[in-house]
Amino acid sequence: MRISATDLNPEQIYRLMSGIVVPRPIAWISSLNAYGHVNLAPFSCYTFVSNTPPMIGVNIGRKAGARKDTANNIVAHGHFVVNIGDETLLDAIHMSAEEHPPEVSEAALLGLSVLPGEAIATPRIAEAPVSLECRFHSATPYGDTGAEFYVGEVLVFHIRDGLLQDGKIDTTQLRPICRIGGPNYASLGPIVTKRAIRQTAKTVIERNAT
Repeated sequence: MRISATDLNPEQIYRLMSGIVVPRPIAWISSLNAYGHVNLAPFSCYTFVSNTPPMIGVNIGRKAGARKDTANNIVAHGHFVVNIGDETLLDAIHMSAEEHPPEVSEAALLGLSVLPGEAIATPRIAEAPVSLECRFHSATPYGDTGAEFYVGEVLVFHIRDGLLQDGKIDTTQLRPICRIGGPNYASLGPIVTKRAIRQTAKTVIERNAT
């Protein structure tokens, strides 16, 4: 089958691409709304973009041309938290995608506990095994639907006791979930371990280097 991208509308392209680019990790973002309440929403176009300083990136689309509540909150306050949910939080993650008025706190609606941030004012989700306190860095628009790629610098890592082994996350203990096409999710399944490949160590590049 051959499909020309120009023959598809935005919704059709989204459905197609979200089933091709899989599996996708989920950034469960908590942010502060104008009322001081904790908004919470999942975003599955998510990755990390820098290790020094640590920076993550999340693509946030628009609804009917308007920014989503999370995007508005990030721009207004300059900070947010990326929470990483595990299998026990799947229902809450899915239900937090439900659209509500800006003043509604999805965290409260779902009965989730929040803990105050250490470096930022945005709280994190207490039940999440990992949370990243982020300072807003930039938002770059892409495409014709108003989608923006938000980058945040991680200031504090919150990691549940027992998950960190020799400086690395024990993924089997984390038990993260991922998004695939439609309202469908998956877990890791079997993990295949190969021999380590020798790599050049990462270093900091001087900004005035030529």
